[in-house]
Amino acid sequence: MVARPGLYKNIHNKRKRIASGSGEKMRKPGAKGAPQKGIFKKIASKTKQKKKG
Repeated sequence: MVARPGLYKNIHNKRKRIASGSGEKMRKPGAKGAPQKGIFKKIASKTKQKKKG
């Protein structure tokens, strides 16, 4: 099973395209299709790496 690119990867790629002059814009918070409030905390808890020790 191949893992799909996640939210952070998609955001990074879009910022890169915007910087290169694609004409795209980031969605404003609360706009249709924008990540919901609190989604970053939820995802961060799922992707949190275990400490080595």
